[in-house]
Amino acid sequence: MRLTALLLVLALPAAAEPVADIVILGEVHDNPDAHLGQAAALQDLRPTAVVFEMLTAEQAARADADRTQIAAAWEASGWGNFPIYAPVFEAMGHARIVGAAAPRDAIQSVYSDGAAALFGEDAARFGLDEPLPDSQQEARMQLQFEAHCEAMPFAMMAGMVTVQRYRDAVFARAALEALETYGPPVAVIAGNGHARTDWGVPAKIATAAPDVITFAIGFIEDDGAGVPFDEVRIVPPAERDDPCKSLTSN
Repeated sequence: MRLTALLLVLALPAAAEPVADIVILGEVHDNPDAHLGQAAALQDLRPTAVVFEMLTAEQAARADADRTQIAAAWEASGWGNFPIYAPVFEAMGHARIVGAAAPRDAIQSVYSDGAAALFGEDAARFGLDEPLPDSQQEARMQLQFEAHCEAMPFAMMAGMVTVQRYRDAVFARAALEALETYGPPVAVIAGNGHARTDWGVPAKIATAAPDVITFAIGFIEDDGAGVPFDEVRIVPPAERDDPCKSLTSN
């Protein structure tokens, strides 16, 4: 299966990276080939700045000021498995490192206080002041339910959807601020769920800054049916243990 997927990648025609103000490079977090794909995209794109889902602003500033501290900043983030992300940093060139991760205590307050309250005065600009349409809310809760192996009460997924909306808006705001500060193009490194064009970071940018051009690439392990990206690049599936085992075993 891994060889078949690799052949699919190799069969895709080579193309220059798209002309866009902000390019969102999605990923399967534990897939080394997804990160190699992101690295190749960054080499072609030559961004002025790269926004990371994984690093806080403080951690990114530390890494940006002293590139020898990148691995240490990554370790401080708690994300782990730095070696598979190393090619991404190596491919950045002189692009600035920007962090968009929200601190854990802030994320916890989203559950109790809501996304708009924590986001601040620009919440309406990014669409956080309005509830989702019922159909989208239900669909997103179902995705969260499945992502958590159906091991938690379905009603708890509402809070997780709120957190996802908050994080998408934070990533979008960081990307727009980087665009204003450093100029185009800006790249965003984030999970495929954040890169989808219908309600992820591209949608938040479209709401907040309609004139900004985005392009989202999903580096995925299957054909991506039903998940909207501007472009899909298939990567070989990563070898991993059953992610649901710890949640569903008695």
